[in-house]
Amino acid sequence: MKKKYSVLMILGLAIIAIIALGFRLINNKNKDDDKNKITLGEVTHSVFYAPLYVAIEEGYFADENIDLELVLTSGADKVSAAVLSGDVQIGFAGAESAIYVYDKGEKDYLQIFSGLTKRDGQFILGRKNIKDFTLEDLKGKEILVGRASGMPALNFLNALKKANINPNDININYSVDFAALSGSFIGGEGDFVNLFEDSAMIITV
Repeated sequence: MKKKYSVLMILGLAIIAIIALGFRLINNKNKDDDKNKITLGEVTHSVFYAPLYVAIEEGYFADENIDLELVLTSGADKVSAAVLSGDVQIGFAGAESAIYVYDKGEKDYLQIFSGLTKRDGQFILGRKNIKDFTLEDLKGKEILVGRASGMPALNFLNALKKANINPNDININYSVDFAALSGSFIGGEGDFVNLFEDSAMIITV
């Protein structure tokens, strides 16, 4: 237990350093306050981001003279819009949002300054227990994956590519927004759904 906590501490400190660096890039200091105020737009709540939550709760940001406000901004497209509008100073989302903004030729585009995760935190849930499940079991079935340009859908397509599975053999539903995936699946839509671990655990309990 002590070892796991130490790892969280290290990752938490790394996140503080990264956000502090981002803050220096945007130079957002309130002259009437000794603390640097930062609003961070988080794309979703996830166990993957536990080091960030630990850092906040343990006061690591306050120790670095940072007054951090964490706001939930569901969807990378909404995170990028919040950053561009100035509602948040830093966006915590997939890299695709910055790429799409840049590709549109926007002069005021987003800048990526750090990657915080190396693995995808998604799970595929089905309505039936399939013994020894593989991606081949998705053929001919409908799966909800979120919007077509979002990171969850892109990661899913990448998994199919690595498994040499043609996406056209699966009914991939891109019409449901990421934040509505679990609700839509519970409501009866789709044979499978692609969810982050926290939503997946809630459904399976």
